[in-house]
Amino acid sequence: MSVAESKYPARWWHLLEDGRMQCDLCPRDCRLHQGQRGLCFVRMREGDRMLLTTYGRSSGYCVDPIEKKPLNQFYPGTSVLSFGTAGCNLACKFCQNWDISKSRDMDSLADAASPEVIANAAQRLGCKSVAFTYNDPVIFAEYAMDVADACHAVGVQTVAVTAGYMHAAPRREFYAKIDAANVDLKAFTDEFYVKLTGAHLAPVLDTLKYLKHETGVWFEITTLLIPGKNDSDAELEAMCAWIAQELGPEVPLHFSAFHPDWKMTDIPATPAQTLTRARRIALGRGLHYVYTGNVHDTEGGSTYCPHCGKAMIVRDWYTLLDYRVGADGRCAACGGALAGRYQAFKLKDQFGPRRIPVRLAETAA
Repeated sequence: MSVAESKYPARWWHLLEDGRMQCDLCPRDCRLHQGQRGLCFVRMREGDRMLLTTYGRSSGYCVDPIEKKPLNQFYPGTSVLSFGTAGCNLACKFCQNWDISKSRDMDSLADAASPEVIANAAQRLGCKSVAFTYNDPVIFAEYAMDVADACHAVGVQTVAVTAGYMHAAPRREFYAKIDAANVDLKAFTDEFYVKLTGAHLAPVLDTLKYLKHETGVWFEITTLLIPGKNDSDAELEAMCAWIAQELGPEVPLHFSAFHPDWKMTDIPATPAQTLTRARRIALGRGLHYVYTGNVHDTEGGSTYCPHCGKAMIVRDWYTLLDYRVGADGRCAACGGALAGRYQAFKLKDQFGPRRIPVRLAETAA
C-alpha cells in the first residue's frame, strides 16, 4: 500500500469562518491551513477534507501476553495480537515508545493490512484479542474502529491502550466498538500534564468517568511513576482517593516503573520501593486490585480475592504461577466474585511471557 493509497477520509472536523479546518477528535483542536498536519502528524488537511494518512498501515505486529498491555483481569493468560501505526496526540517528554509515537517517517510503516486481514490473522494465531497499542489509537480511530468491526465478526475481542485524550463525540463512537482498555493516567496534577505531556488532566478524567458510568468496557489504569515528578505521597493519596470515589474500588490500578528515555534521560529509573509504597497507599484507600509493573514482584503482580484475601492469580511478571478463578470469575476459595472478564482456563494453556513478531502475510492459510 503506497502513502497515497493510505490517505483515508477522516471524521470529526469542521471548517472555521477564517478558512481553517479544525480537527474535533481530541482537545488539541488543531486548526489547519491547506496541506498542514495536526500535532499527531497523521491527520492532514487536503482541500476541504481531512485525511488519516496511516489507515491500513502499521509499524509492526506482535503476539503478546495480555498482561503486557497491561490488563491483568481481562482473560488472564491469553494472547493478544498487538499493533500500532505512527504519531501521537500527546508530547510526553518521557515517552517509552518515542521511535513510533514521534515518528515523522511514514515510510517506516512497512506492514500494510486491511481490517479483515488483521482479524483473520488474530483468529488463526489463536489470539483472544487484538490490541491497538505502541502509539495511541485515538489518532487512528477510524482504522481501529474498522478493525474492531472485523474482529467482532470472527469472535475476537478488541483492546485500546490509550492516554484517554479524546473529545466526547468521537469517544462515544470509538468505545462502542472496544471491549477493554488500559488508560494511562500519567499523573494527578494539571501542571505535570502541561509541562511534561503538552496536554491537560481534565479530559483524561472525563474519559475514565465515561468508561465507568456509560459503557460496558472493561478498563484498567496505569500510572508510570517518575521520580520527583508524580510519585509524592500527597499526589498518590489524591489520585487513589479520586479513583475510589469516582470509579469505585474494583477498577484495577497499575503502578509502573519509569526508565530514562526520550527527553528525560537525566531522571533515574524508578526504585522498586517506590512502586511498593504507591501500592500500599492505593490499598489503604480501599482499591481492591493494585499492581506493580516493569519489575519482578510476585506480590505486586498477583490478583487477590477482595473477599477472603487469598491469591487467586499468582504472577511473576508475565508468567502465571497459579490460577484459581472459575470461568464465572469467582474465587475458588470463598466463591466471591472478582471483577474482570474470565473464561475456563488451565495454567498449561497460558501464552506466557513470550513476544512473537509476526508478518501477517505469513499467517495466511
